[in-house]
Amino acid sequence: MSNLETAPSPKSVRQDIDFYKIFKVFFSRWYWIAGCVVIALIIARINLLYTPPVFTTSGQLQLKENNPSISTTQGIATQSYSYTDRIQAEGYVMQSSEVLLNAISNLDYKISYYNKGRIRSTETYPNKPFTIEIVKQDSVNFGRALYNVEPLNNTTFYLTYTENPKSQKKKYHYGQLIEEGNTIFKITSPITGPGQYSFKFNSKMDFLGRSIISTSEAGRFTNVMSVNITDGNPVFAADFLNEIMKEYVKYDIVQKRRSARQMVQFIEKQMGFLKREADTAGAKLANFKNKNKIVDLNSNAQTNIAKLGQFESQKMALDIEMIGINQLENQVSSNAGKIEMNLDIEGNISTLLGGLISQYNTLVLARENKLQQFQASSQLVKDIDEQIGGIRNVIQSNINSLKQRNLKTLALLSRQIVDVNQTLDKIPNKEKDFIQFQSSFDVNNKYLSLLSEKKLESELNESAVVSGAVIVNQATPPSYDYPISPDKQKVYTFAAMVGLACGFGLILLVRFLNPYIYDKETVEALTNTPIIGVIRKFPEYIDKDNRQALSLAKPKSVFAESVRSVRTNLSFLAANKKSKTICVTSEVSGEGKSFVTVNLAGTLALIDKKVVLIAADLRRSKLHKVFGSNNKIGLSSYLSGQKTLEEVTMHDEVHNIDFIPSGPVPPNPSELLHTESMKKLLEILTPKYDYVLIDTAPVGLVSDAIPLIRQSDVNIFVIRSGKSQFRAAAIPERLSREYGLSNWAIVLNAFGDDALHSNYYTTDYARGGGNSTYYYSDYSGYAGSGYYDDPKKWWEFWKKKDK
Repeated sequence: MSNLETAPSPKSVRQDIDFYKIFKVFFSRWYWIAGCVVIALIIARINLLYTPPVFTTSGQLQLKENNPSISTTQGIATQSYSYTDRIQAEGYVMQSSEVLLNAISNLDYKISYYNKGRIRSTETYPNKPFTIEIVKQDSVNFGRALYNVEPLNNTTFYLTYTENPKSQKKKYHYGQLIEEGNTIFKITSPITGPGQYSFKFNSKMDFLGRSIISTSEAGRFTNVMSVNITDGNPVFAADFLNEIMKEYVKYDIVQKRRSARQMVQFIEKQMGFLKREADTAGAKLANFKNKNKIVDLNSNAQTNIAKLGQFESQKMALDIEMIGINQLENQVSSNAGKIEMNLDIEGNISTLLGGLISQYNTLVLARENKLQQFQASSQLVKDIDEQIGGIRNVIQSNINSLKQRNLKTLALLSRQIVDVNQTLDKIPNKEKDFIQFQSSFDVNNKYLSLLSEKKLESELNESAVVSGAVIVNQATPPSYDYPISPDKQKVYTFAAMVGLACGFGLILLVRFLNPYIYDKETVEALTNTPIIGVIRKFPEYIDKDNRQALSLAKPKSVFAESVRSVRTNLSFLAANKKSKTICVTSEVSGEGKSFVTVNLAGTLALIDKKVVLIAADLRRSKLHKVFGSNNKIGLSSYLSGQKTLEEVTMHDEVHNIDFIPSGPVPPNPSELLHTESMKKLLEILTPKYDYVLIDTAPVGLVSDAIPLIRQSDVNIFVIRSGKSQFRAAAIPERLSREYGLSNWAIVLNAFGDDALHSNYYTTDYARGGGNSTYYYSDYSGYAGSGYYDDPKKWWEFWKKKDK
């Protein structure tokens, strides 16, 4: 049964929270809190020692406006972007595999060197403690585990390959070929510096996930992009970031020139075909003129020829444009990656389609970047794929609209060409043939001239291309003394806070799990039975037999005064009786009922009261040891008729106390105490003594004490601080209800100064409706008042002893 189930309902008194008591609860175990803080700080220190530091550095790029194009035809429709969107898009480009791999190629990446410390290894980049020459290495399948190197002397060293668990420490000479992990290499220079070193071979792909790169807008509404990189080596971080920015600038130029170069190549291919067609048409026209002696046509025929040539030129331009549209459609349908708009169709696409294509390319770059960290099946990549699929469908819809528009225009031009041809059919055959030759020649020459202009324009644009970004600030290596992670101050602060929380939590946990009574406030909250005193815990050694009557041995101690307080309050109980029979009991053994009985008897004897002490615990009594008795005869002998009262009664001359020991353990102790002889014994002793003190067996274990409790004038229930559980406080009330008794009182025994388990509230009976109470004190805080002869605490060494 739990403590809550066994505890009685609190009585109707006012209990106020005492914040000073709360402070004392935690302060009583300040060393727990301090210990938790110290342990937390030690753990934080160990964590800092084993956690590699992380450094960050940054550079800045200024993003320029799009390159101006030299156009001899219609203007190109452009779209406007915010700098934030553009910086985000360019950030994905900068983190693309192509840019990163090119940047890594410019670094000395093939071999990494490490200095082995007592706790962790540190990369030595850019320093090389020794030189390694790679003689032969598989480009992909080579060992990437660590090689441990230990110098032996100026000519030899030890080498261990960690990937092979069976590998033994081998001795090599400098310059000797070493074959391990699909790699042939040699160490050409002696190892410099103290300590042990290790190294490993790398590929460019090994560095892709090493550093964390992020981009942001350097300032609001500015075209400056800030690029940050974090890495465990500050020098490597700065070098890597600088190379990334350089390669990004180069990549930007290459990508912009690629479109112009593709245009030039396409135009050259078309010009070659048109030149042949123009030469053929010119030759046919010249032969026809010479053969038919035709010099010129009439004005009406010339007008029709001009219209036909114009329509043919427009149709050819649309045919070429349709080639570009089909190429764009193929790029979208193939799902091959970024979309490149070529063949001069930019001027005819809508702003919406251009924005969609830019957004599509941004998402493609974002997907490539995420694939470096996540699998294609991850939810993050799937979300990007879903967005790409949606935009692809919208782009396809826009391309279809553009194709339909061009097809309608082509159909209109075809009808107009048919109309002109029908008009030309009405003229003589020779003139009609001449018109056809002349029209073919003019169209080919006109479009050849147009392509020549386009080629010149594309070549000029290619030569005029500059990077859309300029490096404003290069990255510099941060100081080794200021890593961004771990932050020592934050780690120690967090550890101290956790230590404090653990310390306070430990105190609260111990209090929460505590099943014992420690102070009078707890007793007051659990029962209506009055408390007549709090006996302090004696600060010195007490022998196991309680042989010293401590209230007499230390008469000026706080302990003795607390016993006298119980003696004083006893005078108010059964005050109408000249002689009082007092029964002392407890819930279980070990709670100090015999100890309380002996010391209470001693204080009563000091004021010239005649006291007899009866050891009525016939099972495990130890009172005879206090008075030096052998316990061969006693109460059990008297109750069984073996001895008379005079024979079993002993007198202690030192303390002036009469004492009846328990005697030999009988086979029927409970029955003996229920006999008429026990009742008559009390009737005999009551007139002869002022106080008859009966030390009984624990009521929580056996029922031996019940007849004595019912015959006593006062029943004292002993609760020991830190020993008695919460359920013990309910026993006096339960016995009162069962046997109709109202003479119960409680004594709290062995109360100490430890505030850990004390209550945090104060009971105010003046505003409650509880039973009448008695004045008593727990004497907390009065030991050093000068009234008591108690030893000083160790921290009170500076106080002088009063004489």
